Amino acid sequence: MNRRLALLCLVWAWVQPLQAEVTARILLQDSPLAGFQYHEGRALWPQMQVGDELTLAREPDNPYDSRAVRVEWRGHKIGYVPRRENADVARLMDGGQVLTARIARLAEVRDPWSRVRFEILIPLQP
Repeated sequence: MNRRLALLCLVWAWVQPLQAEVTARILLQDSPLAGFQYHEGRALWPQMQVGDELTLAREPDNPYDSRAVRVEWRGHKIGYVPRRENADVARLMDGGQVLTARIARLAEVRDPWSRVRFEILIPLQP
């Protein structure tokens, strides 16, 4: 009886449709993190890991760059999308496009522009 029940459970589980969530994204850009040395990144460095989610926030009133896009890790400002690479990101965000970001590479080097690379992604709706 127990074997028959186990077999029925296995068959039932096998025929159930797979409910795996597939997340598709388009890679918009891969960039170095600008301003890492001026913000909280240095203090948070030991906790950061490749793959960690980052938050992007527009700063249209930034006095240095009206296309500025702030990069945050767990609510802490760690830098910016580089000025030479932020035009498309700012335009998409201003148009309401949802963008996600994640740490792509961490390197223990002296050059602050080489310490953190991050990816900006456009999520695709299923």
